[in-house]
Amino acid sequence: RHKRIFVVSSDTLVETPLVVNLIREALDKMREAAAEQGIPLEAAHPVTPRLDQTFWVNLIGKGYPAPTRQFRWCTERMKIDPVSEFITEKVAAYGEVVVVLGSRIQESASRAQVMRKHRIEGSRLARHTSLPNAYVFTPIDQWSADDVWEYLFSGPAPWGGDHQALFDLYKDSNAGECPLVIDTSTPSCGNSRFGCWTCTVVTKDRAMDGLIETGHTWLIPLRDFRNKLYDTTDPARKREFRSARRRDGSITVKVKTDEQGKPTEEKHVLGPYRLEFRKELLQQLLENQRLINASNPGEHYELITHDELEQIRIEWRQDPNEPDWDDSVPAIYRAAMGKDADWATSDDFILSSDEAQL
Repeated sequence: RHKRIFVVSSDTLVETPLVVNLIREALDKMREAAAEQGIPLEAAHPVTPRLDQTFWVNLIGKGYPAPTRQFRWCTERMKIDPVSEFITEKVAAYGEVVVVLGSRIQESASRAQVMRKHRIEGSRLARHTSLPNAYVFTPIDQWSADDVWEYLFSGPAPWGGDHQALFDLYKDSNAGECPLVIDTSTPSCGNSRFGCWTCTVVTKDRAMDGLIETGHTWLIPLRDFRNKLYDTTDPARKREFRSARRRDGSITVKVKTDEQGKPTEEKHVLGPYRLEFRKELLQQLLENQRLINASNPGEHYELITHDELEQIRIEWRQDPNEPDWDDSVPAIYRAAMGKDADWATSDDFILSSDEAQL
């Protein structure tokens, strides 16, 4: 077996902290076991979005409103594009690739439809939906969630250890219950879904609520922050948080007309979050980071990276509507974290707080 195998995991940088730790530990063990056993397997570090496409740079930096079903700007930038770039690099290096996925037909009707649509007739492979010379293999596509758990508990993990920590994570996210499955109507333990902890596309983050109910109370500040973001998507409250102007400085009013062309309704399309609200979000996010690390001695959880903070500085200083001449990010960081960081020196010739005062 000489063909290279790459284990790929996507980290949006806003994954639930417990999930991030579990994935990193598993990748480390895979890397060690592959080296010991002489397997051409590379457990790559999780792929992440480009710096200018991360959740916090877009939301706090540029002021993008929290994602909704109608404006779901996050998935492609943060999850799909980084993995597609990784696969494209491997196609360029090796000519073609087979992407092995744990997708299952039972997950959802839409998932089943997509999987059947791209299947190559007479083959176990499917064509990748968008990438040329990439094929998809789904070895467990006919399995139920219970089949998955039965397999995971049938023996040790190939890279050492067992899957108990994974099971405990799913059990806790299910409010500590994993029912005995006696028929197809009984919900399985594996039906919890872990998404971004910041996700505002769903009304409630049931997995996060389940983890908190089973003792992970240090996650409460994250849930409250996520709920605060969700409140900003309420049509009745949008004007509290968002600018009247779009990012290009324009004011947009959409007019609906009837069949005769007469205007029936005017809708003011609001712009990004106002800078004052973005400052408030950043301060609270950093305070939450300090809080959860204080609650977990020996652990290090990073809700926002230093590179993202530097990029947010740039976005704020160059904001088309409300340029931040005070360069507020370092001061907000000091106030929230009780310490300073090593900040880059800017030579962008943008006006400073001295000019603002003048």
